[in-house]
Amino acid sequence: MVAAFWISYVLTRPLGASFADWMGVSVPRGGLGWGTGPVTVAWAVVIVALVGYLALRPRSTELTAS
Repeated sequence: MVAAFWISYVLTRPLGASFADWMGVSVPRGGLGWGTGPVTVAWAVVIVALVGYLALRPRSTELTAS
């Protein structure tokens, strides 16, 4: 379980950081120019919404036949 976490972290962290940097840096530097504050707030809202959805959704009660 711990190994799976670290493998996923190492594989996804550079991609996420690059994407956030692209959104935040200025247009002349090749980004969208949104700034770090708005990018941070936008991603925080997305993460909180996804975690909230997963926490509040009904659990599946399907039974499998053996």
